[in-house]
Amino acid sequence: MTGSEFLIGAAAEGIAALITDTTKASSGSAIANTIKGIKDKSKQTIFNASRKYIETYQKRHCQLKVLGMREPVDLASVYTGVKLLDSRDILQFDPEALEETFRENRLRGYSSSGKKEEKQSGITIANQKQYLMVLGGPGAGKSTFLRKVGLEALQTFYYERATYKPRVIPVLLELKRFEASDVEIAKFIAAEFETCGFPEAEAFMQNALTQGNLLIMLDGLDEVPSANLDNVLKTIRDFVDRYDGNRFIVSCRVAASGYRGSAFVRFSNVTMADFDDEQIQQFINNWFGSEQDRERETAQKCWEVLQKPENKASKELAHTPLLLTYLCLVYDLSQRFPNNRSSLYKKALRILLEEWAAEKRILRDEIYEGLSIEQEEILLSEIAYDGMEADQLFFDKRWLSAQIRNFLAGNLNAPKGLDSEKVLNAIEVQQGILVERMEDQYSFSHLTLQEYLAAQYLVDNNEWKGLVQGHIINNRWREIFLLLPGLISGRAGADSLLLAMKAQADSYISTFRLKALMNWADTAIDKSETISKPLAKRLVATFLILTRVRNRAIALTFALEPTNAALALTHPLVRALALARALDPTLVPILDRTLTLARDRDIFLAHPLDLARDRACDHARDLAEANVRIFQSVDFGRLVRSLETQQSNLPNEKASPEDKKKFVESIYGLWWSALGIDPEITRLSTDESKALADYLYICELMIRCKEGATRVSPDVWEDIESSILTVPTIPEDTAD
Repeated sequence: MTGSEFLIGAAAEGIAALITDTTKASSGSAIANTIKGIKDKSKQTIFNASRKYIETYQKRHCQLKVLGMREPVDLASVYTGVKLLDSRDILQFDPEALEETFRENRLRGYSSSGKKEEKQSGITIANQKQYLMVLGGPGAGKSTFLRKVGLEALQTFYYERATYKPRVIPVLLELKRFEASDVEIAKFIAAEFETCGFPEAEAFMQNALTQGNLLIMLDGLDEVPSANLDNVLKTIRDFVDRYDGNRFIVSCRVAASGYRGSAFVRFSNVTMADFDDEQIQQFINNWFGSEQDRERETAQKCWEVLQKPENKASKELAHTPLLLTYLCLVYDLSQRFPNNRSSLYKKALRILLEEWAAEKRILRDEIYEGLSIEQEEILLSEIAYDGMEADQLFFDKRWLSAQIRNFLAGNLNAPKGLDSEKVLNAIEVQQGILVERMEDQYSFSHLTLQEYLAAQYLVDNNEWKGLVQGHIINNRWREIFLLLPGLISGRAGADSLLLAMKAQADSYISTFRLKALMNWADTAIDKSETISKPLAKRLVATFLILTRVRNRAIALTFALEPTNAALALTHPLVRALALARALDPTLVPILDRTLTLARDRDIFLAHPLDLARDRACDHARDLAEANVRIFQSVDFGRLVRSLETQQSNLPNEKASPEDKKKFVESIYGLWWSALGIDPEITRLSTDESKALADYLYICELMIRCKEGATRVSPDVWEDIESSILTVPTIPEDTAD
């Protein structure tokens, strides 16, 4: 006998003993007499039936096969413990705090309220509550949680340390089956016993109910057909009242709780919390838990890819278990996430719009008859774009209803006579695309979906050109820019978009200093033995001079010349690092050595004049040791010696501000001479620093967009790349 068979046998003995116990049944009652007569004659039959009940539960409810998976996976192997929140906070969030949280964290799950809620283990709550209503959005894991609780309840019969403590028999009923007008819950339960071969199954069921030996899990209250809803609610309420010695767990979507969950006054309402980082990582570890995956460290690699800044929007989807499952399936196919992220989000949207309901065999309300998925996507894309354009994350119910009403009225092929508020409610309850966050205030369930739909609107209506001119440096629109190239189809692909972005970038290089800086960078390290790509050479040279300019500004600040130049120069340095990551990640260590960020942060702790000399020496030595093959035209040895000779010229604390300033300028004058650059070029104003930062940001964004494009002409991209960090061929403005 295997270990598994032994455990099942032990559990079967426990269930058989529990279910044939007549001590709580009325003495001499028909049920007690029936049970007593059966158990004396058919102990083996009851044991076999109990065993089959356990095996049937495991086969029916403990195998997961979703989203087109070829093979099912064992629930116990991938299950990640859920966390629950007290639902008293639902729709009572502070609007300003909630919107701020959305903007900062990109999290708009059902449990994101702008404040820290107390999360508790789902199993812990299930132990504590005899009557539990579990609320959550589509794909939040409600059904999986109920199945797991039932599995833990079975383990109680053979495992002393089982996490679920009450000794009860789990019965899981899917409420979407409650279609008849004369629903009888007891008959559904009896059928579960009868299927497994219990003699006198109805008597067994009645005895178990009478003694309070059952954990009755009613899954999917929101899935009850609308025509039969009132009858089902009354039937469940009466059943709970009649057999209140048992334990009950009901699941329902949050959006439906207001008008469906109110019938359950005995029940404690809790909400499924979105997965946090710990749960996401645990789920990934569980999913890629095979021996082969462990050897290849697939889970760790998947988690690391998901953590990358460029996958921030994708990771937002991972906070919903259903969409995290989808992400794992995608990663499993190619060991990466697609560069064309629009295809990723399109599939995620379709999962919520139609596939999830189809897989669960949920009948959509008649409200949808005639309103196709394609029409609904167009409607949602208009709402999403209008919200982005107005910088709006929340939508008033009346405004949404008006949008739906106008869409239906303005589309000849849209169904007529639909009530806009009922359509809105159906979208919320059945799909969870739009979610009520507070009374009459809605938002998209995921910011990623709003961004995808807004990008789709721009492509469908050919309005992306205005986006380039009006929002290209607005980080709020960044994800939409990244989505556009994957949505634009046709022979020209994303060429026009990339060319428009390059033209907009060039408009920021309009002053004499910025143009002269680029001319210098174009030839500064053209003899490098380490870097071969011309754009990479220009980027490294630009970064080098910016670090020197920034350090000079800091030194002048210490020399009693307050200035915002040092802070302003931080932004183009950060943007240049981001551009390096997008262009060639191997450049980043070179730039890090050049910048030595930690030293620059500690700079304010040093004596300012010692800093002006000593830091300059340190940087010169670093460059000489690490990058001498890159900056071949610079005689770093001579530069270091020249800097060291300035020891005798170091002003003391009593020196005048002018003398201190002269010393700083002399130090950096040596740098400018060694680098072969006109000192005037280095005196970037705050406005010029910002313009350069914006230029570098657009260039980095262009590279990211190229990577995610469905189609790009090689010649077009070669022209674009060859002109990055060069003087734009546009009419020159007046030199300042």
